[in-house]
Amino acid sequence: MNEQDLTTRKNSPVTVIGLGPMGQAMTRTLLTAGHPVTVWNRTAGRADGVVAHGATLAATPGEAVEASDLVILSLTDYQAMYDILGSATASLAGRTLVNLSSDTPDRSREAAAWAAGHGAVFLTGGVMVPAPMIGTTAAHVYYSGRDVVPESHLATLELLGTAKHLGADPGLAQMMYQAQLALFLTTLSGLMHATAMLGTAGMKAEEALPELLSSADAIGDILRAGEENPGTALDAGEHPGALATVTMMGATSDHIVETSTSLGLDLALPLAVQSHYRRAIADGHGGDSWTRIIDGIRGPR
Repeated sequence: MNEQDLTTRKNSPVTVIGLGPMGQAMTRTLLTAGHPVTVWNRTAGRADGVVAHGATLAATPGEAVEASDLVILSLTDYQAMYDILGSATASLAGRTLVNLSSDTPDRSREAAAWAAGHGAVFLTGGVMVPAPMIGTTAAHVYYSGRDVVPESHLATLELLGTAKHLGADPGLAQMMYQAQLALFLTTLSGLMHATAMLGTAGMKAEEALPELLSSADAIGDILRAGEENPGTALDAGEHPGALATVTMMGATSDHIVETSTSLGLDLALPLAVQSHYRRAIADGHGGDSWTRIIDGIRGPR
């Protein structure tokens, strides 16, 4: 990219629609990088901070769309995109819509078809960091979509976080986002369940959490121990039970359910975990690695 291209990229206008914490963080990041940013939000008062930082508040969604060739959406869900842009579809042709909202993969695919019907380029995105980390070296965003996105827009999006492109399926970035959040949310629930358990023994959260978080930090290293990519065996349908078998882990899950019951805690999470191991044992896989529980998850009864 030559100096003129860099100057063009730096000065290219961007529109951000949706000014929750994530939309505000993205707007500030783009402004700091030198992009003129036009914003719109249903509650106009949420724009006050970014307007003070240099953004321009559009009066209508149509005005916001027309201000830039690159339009970034940071909304509650995909329905909000239709609700907001339904009155501005005549302005979408030739523009690139990057939807960073959370929803299902199927709705992302439907949105891509909807955008194409109005002549817009569409890119699905999933932001994998909280708002305060936008624009930092730790930020990354998954993208997918069948349309060819202008290189200048891709360079602008890199300002938000490292772009990881997953392919042409508009639903794949959303699938990765939901998969990552499935891991994240169940981890958070597990963390709070463990904290509640220890709390019944008189241990305060400020004492418990450092120990529990150390264990959470070590999970990746434990799973990779002795194998660079544990997914290789999974893809091959291999579940060698040399270390942690279904039976052993299942017994542990039984103990967690018993302990949680005796403590009067909610059993939803431990019962769900227990059910995975009981299914694998019932199917005759007690001697296999704990990874065998994926069969029951893939094909629930």
